[in-house]
This record gives sequence, structure tokens and C-alpha cells, in this order.
Amino acid sequence: MGIAGEDFVVIASDTRLSGHGYAILSRDQPKLFKLSDKTVLGSTGCQCDILTFCKVAEMRLKTYRHTHNKSMSTPAAAQMMATMLYHKRFFPYYISNILAGLDENGKGCVYSYDPVGHSEKATYRAGGSAVSLLQPLLDNQVGLMNMENVDKKPISMENAINIIHDVFISAAEREIHTGDGIELNIITKDGVQQQGLPLRRD
Repeated sequence: MGIAGEDFVVIASDTRLSGHGYAILSRDQPKLFKLSDKTVLGSTGCQCDILTFCKVAEMRLKTYRHTHNKSMSTPAAAQMMATMLYHKRFFPYYISNILAGLDENGKGCVYSYDPVGHSEKATYRAGGSAVSLLQPLLDNQVGLMNMENVDKKPISMENAINIIHDVFISAAEREIHTGDGIELNIITKDGVQQQGLPLRRD
């Protein structure tokens, strides 16, 4: 999941890699991939498709960096992701992606995708197996939907991290494929800072 603020983005995932049914293949498998100093990809779904997609994306980013002598911006990377997914639309990557980063003006942005490349820019988004539990809470706590007489001021970084922590705790209580730990990537103009938080391990 990702939450964007005025000058930051927080993107987070749990660290559980699940197999079929109740199987837990790993308790320490983060789903976040740093693409540049201002862009991070969160990807869930079929693990082999995630690794293949990230490998191709990193290759394209490296080619861009060598050709243009600069890193690709987050909006450009978002468009590249959509093109890559659409290119494989007849045999799609079985993955759910969220791209988070800072745009050219230093503002936070979050892009979400379906498996065949449709993208949507937002200020917050959830994905993965617990999306039906995470997204309604984000709609209420971040989007301030279904609330009356609320002050719709920009969210602070501390508040965003606290909401992500609370929402993941709630999802881990009710969804067997979510748990073990939370990996957070906090993206600011100074780069990407990593942070870990524990979740229930059963």
C-alpha cells in the first residue's frame, strides 16, 4: 500500500510469502523494489512473475540512465510500467503493482495498476490479497470519506506511518496471507529510507 503527502510518499508491504492454502514459504520476503532514489515499486502476486517484471523494469531503467545520463522520473516510470504490462496483455503478468515516488515538483504520487496495464494516479492505494480489508480503511482514514465536518488538510508523514501500521495490524488479524512484518519505504527529496515493524507471526 502507498500513501502520498505534500513532499513525501510512504509505501509499505508485509513480509509474508504464502503458498497454496495455509503454507508459508517465507516470513522475510519484502515486496518492495527500489527503482531509483525517488521511485519504489510494490508488487504482489505470482513470485516468479514479480521477479521477471522487476528484472525487465530494472533493465529498461538502466538503459534510460545510460542513454539520457539521468534517472527516469516517477511519472515516466509509471508510464513505462503501463506499457510493459499492456505489452504482455495476452499472457499477462499475474501481479498487482503499486508505484510510489516523487514527481518533478517534489510532490508525492501513487500509481496503481491492473494486470494488463491500466494505471490510475492517486494519493493512496492498497493492493494484494488483503486489498478488500485495507482499501476501505484507507478511504476512511486518509481519504476522509463518509465523514462529516472534517478538516481536509494534507496528511503528515508520522500520521501516514501510524495509519499504515494500524491498517496492517487489522488485516493480519483477519487474513491468513498477511503477517510476520511490515517493510516501509519512506521516499523524500533526500532519498529512500527503510523501516521495519513487526506483525503477528501465526
